[in-house]
Amino acid sequence: MDRLALILVIIGALNWGLIGLFGIDLVASIFGGQDAMISRIIYTLVGLSGLWATTLLFRDRVPARNH
Repeated sequence: MDRLALILVIIGALNWGLIGLFGIDLVASIFGGQDAMISRIIYTLVGLSGLWATTLLFRDRVPARNH
């Protein structure tokens, strides 16, 4: 689940980078606009992934074992 959330957060970050730099919303361009149902689903999944990723900040880290 962590890996999937990270992938979606990266997709969202790259999309926002494109919006900021070039005014291109790649998700909307690929899936038929910001109001298209699939675009809204992707935006929602990216947002939920961002929430999930915040839990990574508060998890206890297990020290690596020295073999």
